[in-house]
Amino acid sequence: MPTETISGTAREALAAASGALTAAGVTDARLDAELLLAEATGWDRARLAAEPEAGVERGAARRFGEMVRRRSRREPVAYILGRKGFRGLELAVDGRALIPRPETELLVEVALELAPRSVLDVGTGSGAVALAIADELPDCEVTGTDTSIDALSLARENAERLGINGRVRFERGTVPEGPRFDLVLANLPYVREDEWPGLEPEITRYEPRQALVGGADGVEAIASIVPATAAALNPGASLALEVGAGQAGRVAELLLDLGFGQVEGRQDLAGIPRVIVAGQ
Repeated sequence: MPTETISGTAREALAAASGALTAAGVTDARLDAELLLAEATGWDRARLAAEPEAGVERGAARRFGEMVRRRSRREPVAYILGRKGFRGLELAVDGRALIPRPETELLVEVALELAPRSVLDVGTGSGAVALAIADELPDCEVTGTDTSIDALSLARENAERLGINGRVRFERGTVPEGPRFDLVLANLPYVREDEWPGLEPEITRYEPRQALVGGADGVEAIASIVPATAAALNPGASLALEVGAGQAGRVAELLLDLGFGQVEGRQDLAGIPRVIVAGQ
């Protein structure tokens, strides 16, 4: 590559970006800088580590600079890259839906344990849970619903891009009328209204508020949908709900009051009861 097309080394680019991101209040600034430079150059992070003196081509440097500016404004890395990994699937992500979180994989794990023949994923967002189940349980009939037209558009795009199109039915709404399911999963808004202002700018500035805030106490969306989901279950079927920190007890009581005989919590990696599983 001619010398005139080089704009500094990978080491220099990472050092400058890490400093800028740290100054902007970004946690894990070095990691984010590496992810963005890898995207801009087409290299992997192993090469960045092995060849710190490699020259960065000017076009890549410009792309990297723009990415760093976006990250400095606290835009999430996943939105900048346009993708996020979830249980081995690479999902397209943007502001139409939440970025899939690791703790939400617990819902998929429940499905794998129970091996249902049919699943309803309420609040499907990017389609992460529904598509992961369809990928890992190919004989399962999966339906994903969301009240957001934009989120459903993204979910369908992900299904088509992953080659799972046609194996998951996406519908607008919450609980469809008519069909019943062996398992209903839901990741509904559970952030309290008073928690919202204190969340990271990555969330409050970029992710859809309506997919996060669950009313004054954080469980309004869950409480409003649980009776309908219970009615959509086949005999002996199960319901699994993702909940916020400190909400497990209240949600468990709600399910017991509705007649569920078996209710248990599943902890995330931080030890927080994150998913409540209820059986009839």
